[in-house]
Amino acid sequence: MTIIVHHLENSRSQRILWMLEELGLPYEVKRYARDAKTMLAPPELRRVHPLGKSPVIEDDGTIVAETGAIVEYLVEKADGRLGPRAHRDAVLRYRFWLHYAEGSLMPPLLVKLILGRIPLVGNTIAGRIQPMIDRHLDYVESELSQRPWFAGDAISAADIMMSFPLEAARNRAGLDTGRPATIAWIEKVHARPAYQAALKAGGPYRYA
Repeated sequence: MTIIVHHLENSRSQRILWMLEELGLPYEVKRYARDAKTMLAPPELRRVHPLGKSPVIEDDGTIVAETGAIVEYLVEKADGRLGPRAHRDAVLRYRFWLHYAEGSLMPPLLVKLILGRIPLVGNTIAGRIQPMIDRHLDYVESELSQRPWFAGDAISAADIMMSFPLEAARNRAGLDTGRPATIAWIEKVHARPAYQAALKAGGPYRYA
C-alpha cells in the first residue's frame, strides 16, 4: 500500500518525505499551504487528525501523527532500516538524538521565532534566548566533531530528526561556519539524492 503524507509547506513534515525516500517506500503527498497572514496550518488538516497538525501519515487505514512517532513507525515498517545499530552505545546515542531534536533543541528555537515577531519587547527577550540556543549548538558541534552521523558511522533516523532544528538554526539562530562540523553535516545531508528527491516531492521549503 502507498503511504499518504499530509505535508505542510516549510514544516517538520519535510523530514518524513526525506525518510521515505531513503527507505524507498512508496508514498503520495497531499500538500497544504500555510495561511498567508497567520502562517498556521489550514483547517483542512483537522479532517485528517483532530489536532490539525502536520506531519500526519495514512498507511492502509492507520493514522499516525507526531514526527517522532511517524519516524519510529517507518523504521519498524522497513524492518529496522535507519534504526539503531546493535552496539549498545550506538543504540543509546540513537535514542537520545531521536528525542533531543524536538524535546530539547526545537523549543528554544520556536520561542525565539515567536518572540522575534513581537515588536520591541519581543526582540529584547528573544535575544536572551540566544545563549541557551548557543549552548545547544555548541553541544551538537562537539558531538559531530567526533563522528560523521549522530548515532555513529552510518546515517539513521536520528539524523533525519535532527535535520529540521539544525536547518532552522542556520536560518534564524546563528548557526554558521563558526561551527564547521555542524555545517558540514547539513551540507552532507542536503547533497543526498534522497533529500533532493524529497524536496521535489514536497514543494516549497525555505530551509534547504
